[in-house]
This record gives sequence, C-alpha cells and structure tokens, in this order.
Amino acid sequence: MNWNLFQQLLAFDSTSGKEREVALWLLEALEAPRKQSFEVGDGTLNLLFSWGEPRVVFCTHLDTVPPYIPPTFPESGVIAGRGSCDAKGQIFAMYTACKELEAAGCKDFGLLLLSGEETGSWGAKAFAKTDFRAPYLIVGEPTENRMVSASKGTKSYTLTFRGEAFHSGYPQYGISAIDLFNEFYKLLKEKDFGTDPELGETTWNVGLLHSDNPQNILSPEVTCRVYFRTTFVSHRSVEDWMERLVGEDGHSAAPGFAGRLSVVPNGVGDAPSHYFTLEGFPSGPVAFGSDAPHLANFTHKAICGPGSIRFAHRPDEHVLVSDLETAVEQYVRMFGQLKQ
Repeated sequence: MNWNLFQQLLAFDSTSGKEREVALWLLEALEAPRKQSFEVGDGTLNLLFSWGEPRVVFCTHLDTVPPYIPPTFPESGVIAGRGSCDAKGQIFAMYTACKELEAAGCKDFGLLLLSGEETGSWGAKAFAKTDFRAPYLIVGEPTENRMVSASKGTKSYTLTFRGEAFHSGYPQYGISAIDLFNEFYKLLKEKDFGTDPELGETTWNVGLLHSDNPQNILSPEVTCRVYFRTTFVSHRSVEDWMERLVGEDGHSAAPGFAGRLSVVPNGVGDAPSHYFTLEGFPSGPVAFGSDAPHLANFTHKAICGPGSIRFAHRPDEHVLVSDLETAVEQYVRMFGQLKQ
C-alpha cells in the first residue's frame, strides 16, 4: 500500500468548503484510464475515475469536518489526523482496491469522490443530476468494515422562541425566551417516538443555540436547531408531532407557546433506508447518514468502510492500519461477488 500517498492526502486541509485544492491534486495524483471532474456549483468539485464502463462504483467524500488536524504516522499501526477515519481513509482504501483490481485484469468499475457531504451532501445532489448510471454503489463510511443493513433518517428544524424583554430584577413583568425553550426541551425529553426493532430509539440533538440578551435583561428571543435521527417507526411521527405542536401557519397554538414559537423545517431530510449486504461479510445497522440516499443514479447501494464512527469528528480521530488493509481486501471481494 502506498502510505506516502495517504500521508500526502491527509496533509491537505479539506474541511468543508476547502476541498477543491485536494480534488485538483487527486485528479493529478491518482492513476486511472479515464478521469473526470464535475463542478458542484459552490466552488467545489466532484471526481470520477473509471476503469472501463463502471458497473460497480466505489464512492466516498472529499470534505472533512473542522478543525483541521495534521496527520501523524507513528509506528504503532495507528494513523491519526483529520480525515484519517472520515473519509480520507476510505479514499485511500478504495483507490488501493481499484489498483489491485486493475492489476488483476478486472474492468468496469469506478471511484467517485464527492464534495460537501458533511454540510448537506451537496456534491452527491449535484452528481445525481448528471446522466451517469450504474447498477451498484459502495459508499465508504467508517463502519468498522461492516456492511450497513439499514441507517437512520434525519429531520431538522429551526426554532424561534419569542419572549418579552424586561429588567431582570423584575422578571414577573416580562417573559424569558429561555424559559420557553426550557419548556419545549422538557416536552421533547418526555416524548416517546417508539422503539424500532431494527434501528432502536429515535435520538435528537439541539445545536446553534443562541440568545443575545445581556445578563441583566430577560431574553426576548432564542433560536436553535433541533436535529432528529429517525427510524422506520418514527420518521413520520416526528414530523406529525412537530406539525401539531406548531400549527399550520408555523406559529404554535399549544398552551404556553401561543404566538411565541415558530418552527421552520430545514429541507425534507433523509428517510431511514435499507442497503444491500453480501454473504460472507459482517453487517448491521447504523445511526449516521451518508451521501447514499441522494445518489439516485444507482440501482443497488451498499455502505462499508474502515474506521469507527466513535472516532470520527473527534480531536483524536484515527484509523488502524489493519482496518485499512482489511477494507482493501473486502472491497476487492465485494467486486468479485457483484460482477458475477
């Protein structure tokens, strides 16, 4: 395996929005009979490397989450740095597998590298609009080299709580938007969306929480985003619950929130999905998303890759050398089964 190539790849800061530079470098550095680049429309690029007319396409993303962390290549069998696990490790393993297939005389496969996965799958959405079609897609994500049988969906909402500012020494004369947020948070904590036999519990996270009030004034406004990870059981019920809470006009008529809470959906989200698995490979469900739901160019989709989601997006992000080696071997075997 060309570890120098991997080290060079990790040396690029390709946090979301900055991946064009590494895309241009890969376009020159990677070897394939055919190389194509596609403008995404936001200054970033998608890349497609082809060996023949691809029936099986290996695919992962170019961008990483911030902040950039320089790579370290110790002799302990652990490679660290931003992207080592998610998803430059996937790029390296998939390209290595492609070169092994090429050396074995195989053809009709490809490597697709997409921009903007971490911020909304913008590259995947752009590529889905091209004329390219193929039967099989294998998406690389840190799954501990297990094929994904099913993944959770997503729902995202922007919430605005509106209070009435007043001197904090006399809170009885005003309404704190922070108190309204806390009431909503309590309702959400108590809500049971059901347990899915395959994907388990529905989870959610509050992000971008903001209130700009001084310390001595009741908060007149709180904004935040609520991001759900939905299951086959809960995907529709999450949407229904939010709609009932808010009302058709986007402003809540629920007790305690009347005229003081508005909710705006952030796009349609991803539905929970099943993916194909192959005999002889470990498999199981995951709770994270990927570019796969957006790539309508492919008939059959799989997700599998080296590294663990438990270390993706963390300051100590890393991948095991042994996991990368296993991934290469598995990708080669997957192609062998799919080409039959």
